[in-house]
Amino acid sequence: MVMQLIRKTGLLLILGLNSFAAIAQEAKWNLPEPVTPVARDIFQIHNQFMLVIFVMFIVVLAIMIYSIFKHRKSRGYQAATFTGPTTRSQIAWTLVPFAILLYIDFILMGIPAVHSIQLMEDTKQGAEMVVKITGSQWRWQYEYMDGEAEGIKFVSNLTTPQEQIYNKEEKGENYLLEVDNHFVVPVDKKVRILITANDVIHTWWVPAFGSARDAIPGFLRETWIQVEKPGTYRGQCKELCGKGHGFMPIVVDAVPEDEFKAWVVAKKGEMEAATAGADKEWTKEELVAHGKGVYEKNCAVCHQANGQGMPPAFPPLTGSAIVAGPNFDADGKLLVDSHLDRVWNGKNIMPGWKGTLNDIDIAAVVTYERNALGNAVGDVLQPAQVKALR
Repeated sequence: MVMQLIRKTGLLLILGLNSFAAIAQEAKWNLPEPVTPVARDIFQIHNQFMLVIFVMFIVVLAIMIYSIFKHRKSRGYQAATFTGPTTRSQIAWTLVPFAILLYIDFILMGIPAVHSIQLMEDTKQGAEMVVKITGSQWRWQYEYMDGEAEGIKFVSNLTTPQEQIYNKEEKGENYLLEVDNHFVVPVDKKVRILITANDVIHTWWVPAFGSARDAIPGFLRETWIQVEKPGTYRGQCKELCGKGHGFMPIVVDAVPEDEFKAWVVAKKGEMEAATAGADKEWTKEELVAHGKGVYEKNCAVCHQANGQGMPPAFPPLTGSAIVAGPNFDADGKLLVDSHLDRVWNGKNIMPGWKGTLNDIDIAAVVTYERNALGNAVGDVLQPAQVKALR
């Protein structure tokens, strides 16, 4: 009976290995290609650990199969009893495996793991750039703190169409992994990253970089990357940060130095154009058209594309007394709990957008919400009025 069980188990094991080999060949079960020093170190340690664990598994499995076959009942072996006093052999069979595992854990696995941890924490030495990353529900904000890119600041939002999310269209190649503004870094430069959050805990994680760091409100945490291979690398927030958790991707472009410099010039020009546009007089149609795009990128995830919201957490904008109410008093001062004040400063779980959106975006989205989504207030908010609040 035991032999039949062993044969059946062996057959199932062979079939399972064949199936796993076919799946692994198709799906390439492995860590992503490492493109940073930290990722490369982790990849090497992972392979070393897997080899040690595989050897241990084979040795233990071989001993177990040998014992089952050699000491089976059909050969006349009787089950041993261990109710007597402790013997030296029992002590030896306890301490020897313990010593072996202690050696494996601390020498073969522990020391390399400590090296990886030390490498991850070496954020300052040799850093050539500093970038601050702020997580919020559900987007990332990037701010370049020094060097030629100092002053560049932008928000990165998911761009997967709602039609794909709700299964009205076929899923795209980078479904839920594409954003409007990519985080751009030069190749072979060590970038020190400061991470925080505005609301709840998020995690900035790009698998190919080999590291993840929690973004915690009220704390400034650190990590670093040094991308060695040009390309586009994708990641996600891997913290359960609310209903939009799955809509918070990360896209990093690692480019040669000359391409990075060209991107810096173009990005600064784009920011200057947005600042200059805040001083001109916008028509209602221009504001509504621009505000629609801002709303769909930043507001629709909570208040829905049609403005109906998801009460009670996310109230509807359609027919809202706040949306329909005045923004300024008779002296031109911003009214507390007005529509603009709510967008500007936020309240409760509603984030304040004054540090994230520019003057044009805020004026446009407020105008759009007051003149679309079933609302018809009729007034406009000029970017210059928003600029004056700063």
